Amino acid sequence: MKSAAKAVETTTDDTAETGSQQIRDAIRDAIVERRLSPGTKLSESDVGNLFNVSRTLARSALQALAYEGLVSVEKNRGAFVAYPSPDEARQIFAARRLIEPGILREAAARITPSEIQHLRQLLIEEGRLMGERGQTARRAEIKASGDFHLTLATMSGNTIMQRFMDELVARSSLVIALYGQSTVSSCGHSEHGDIVDAIERRDLERACQLMLHHIAHIEADLDLREQKSVGLKEAFNL
Repeated sequence: MKSAAKAVETTTDDTAETGSQQIRDAIRDAIVERRLSPGTKLSESDVGNLFNVSRTLARSALQALAYEGLVSVEKNRGAFVAYPSPDEARQIFAARRLIEPGILREAAARITPSEIQHLRQLLIEEGRLMGERGQTARRAEIKASGDFHLTLATMSGNTIMQRFMDELVARSSLVIALYGQSTVSSCGHSEHGDIVDAIERRDLERACQLMLHHIAHIEADLDLREQKSVGLKEAFNL
């Protein structure tokens, strides 16, 4: 995130709107890669200092993220990385089940051999990162996993759907950070490969079935049970 902050700092000739967009994109990337956890406070002064911009510009970026559902703004408390409820988590994955097969069909209808090759290169990079250790590699793997879905959205040629997927992938990352149970990649690498194989064979029905199974697999790893709150004595068995 520091490198992104420096990038914003050096663009002094950009308009305020462009600066706000860069800040928004940098914070969104940090959320997607799970460098920023749900509930993290994002004060206007801290964001402004980090990116060397005014509080007004920082506020604009945070408001845009709040509109996307990635940041929550609380009266008299400020802005925080959103903390989706179990019900919101279910709605996010229900939306993905409705939208992603349609995106896949649109992408498959116009995909070129070079784009197939691009998808396979993404899979190679994702597989390489899975074999590495450390937080940096893990974050890169998470981003590569989300990039597969975003790339399909781009290949669909539908910019509206692409914006939907930007938001859904980011919000899925929040949900996985909160409710994910395993340390396995949030997006099955082998399942991505199966989807690309089906697209290349022009077997769209199979590709859509695989995508739905893939989304269900991600959701199945979440513990979305409502947690019952207990009192202080109960928490310490007193």
